[in-house]
Amino acid sequence: MTQALFAIYFTIAIALIFDYVNGFHDAANSIATVVSTRVLSPRLAVMWAAVFNFIAFLVFGTDVAKSIAKDVVEQNILSVGMIFAGLLGAIIWNLITFYLGLPSSSSHALVGGMAGAAIAKGGFDALISEGFRKIAIFIILSPLIGLALGFILMIITQWSTVKVTNVNRMNKIFRKLQLFSAGAYSLGHGANDAQKTMGIILALLISGNQVGANSELPLWVVLAAHSAIALGTLSGGWRIVKTMGSKITKLQPQGGVCAETAGALTLFATSIAGIPVSTTHTITGAIVGVGSARRISAVRWNVATRVVWAWVLTIPAAGVMAAGTFYVVSWLK
Repeated sequence: MTQALFAIYFTIAIALIFDYVNGFHDAANSIATVVSTRVLSPRLAVMWAAVFNFIAFLVFGTDVAKSIAKDVVEQNILSVGMIFAGLLGAIIWNLITFYLGLPSSSSHALVGGMAGAAIAKGGFDALISEGFRKIAIFIILSPLIGLALGFILMIITQWSTVKVTNVNRMNKIFRKLQLFSAGAYSLGHGANDAQKTMGIILALLISGNQVGANSELPLWVVLAAHSAIALGTLSGGWRIVKTMGSKITKLQPQGGVCAETAGALTLFATSIAGIPVSTTHTITGAIVGVGSARRISAVRWNVATRVVWAWVLTIPAAGVMAAGTFYVVSWLK
């Protein structure tokens, strides 16, 4: 095996490690509501989520992967060293926020890392403005869509159950429904987030002349990415589960169903459209929407503000770390 080929496959391994980290870092997004409402234990919840993470490739295409591979960084700038630096910057930031218990976005850590490494190599012209503009728009839109859908669904369910007198029976029904809504959200999470790693691996293969610029994703890449995110979900972090599932607003099974359904619908639509979005932003917006439908004071806005600051810092922080990594890698050559 040549040195160049070794570098490609070593960086692919790093990409799959990122996918694994993404799985356990973002597992909270998939299971927070179903755990906080005590529908499933944390152990069963992560197993449930991991199954749907893995089978997502059977339902959705690979348009998100193609967007990551071809619509973020100019093709002539892509190199193994640049992609390696971008991945490492994203992984470092994910681990920092995981340690602090902050639900930052793995998606935006990846985008920030790739951008930082690309700018370090080729300046701001290395970025594709249209692709970045699309991602930037959905940084704002994805949580707002999740919030709006969560609010609407919660209002509808509250109105439809206003005359229910047996609250325990109603909660029992919503607990069962939450198994389906949590599974649907995990399906969307696997579809959108695993594809980001597929896109990075495709970019690596293209930059290393292992596949053509217009090639379809090899099946082994699809299976490897979904396996990595599913295994990561099985190792999911309880710290972020507590922030997402109880600190932002206290959820009951009815609210859990609404939040997960709102998040799932948003992720289904964006995955089909080939738009990489933040699953963290989406479900957090949905949870805030559900809490706001009950009453504005039901949302702990100080916690929500702390989460927003983590989002704001993610892209530049991951970018700075990736740029620093790129300079170190270049110096070591």
